[in-house]
Amino acid sequence: MPVRRAPLVAAVLSALVLTACDSGSDTGSGAAAGPSVIAPGKPGEANRTLSAQDAAEQRVDDDTPNSADIDFARMMIEHHRQALEMTGLAPKQAESAKLKALASRITAAQGPEIKAMESWLATYSGEDGDADGGTGGGHEHAATGMPGMATEAQLKKLRAARGKAFDQLFLTLMITHHEGAITMAADVKAQGNNVRIEEMADDVVAEQTTEITRMRAML
Repeated sequence: MPVRRAPLVAAVLSALVLTACDSGSDTGSGAAAGPSVIAPGKPGEANRTLSAQDAAEQRVDDDTPNSADIDFARMMIEHHRQALEMTGLAPKQAESAKLKALASRITAAQGPEIKAMESWLATYSGEDGDADGGTGGGHEHAATGMPGMATEAQLKKLRAARGKAFDQLFLTLMITHHEGAITMAADVKAQGNNVRIEEMADDVVAEQTTEITRMRAML
């Protein structure tokens, strides 16, 4: 598992500078105790004053999910569902064999990722991530809150397209869709606190950056 840089790091470093005090002549005692640290509380909780040692241990050990982690899982499930709806059209409507193969790879990657995020939500929030029954509905609402989501009008046009027209529109929409997912992953890496979600975000960035490069070469 990669070494985590928890969101507390910046706050802790800042607090170390602001709260550092003269330890006096007893340098051994001062070095052991260290300055106090103001640690931001979890959502709805007050800030806490920790010893330097406690703060260091918390940075390593505490990966309790915060609201950014939970929101990422909820939104990425819906984001992936829309991608699967789009890739599901490719076998019958695409002309390019390369595009069909790409769509198949996207389906193979994102289907299991949805299940993993649903399982994570069930563990940490009591949700199953399946509020719309897995139908992929609610795109119009989701498009207003998530980067890269295709609008219902764009999806309708894609459903009606065939051959080269489908290929061109699919690539245009999916590149934008992937770019949005990467933005969401970067946001949760900066704001989240859970190691598993960070790993999922890293996977999204790695997979979808590679796929964007392939799709741009196909345009």
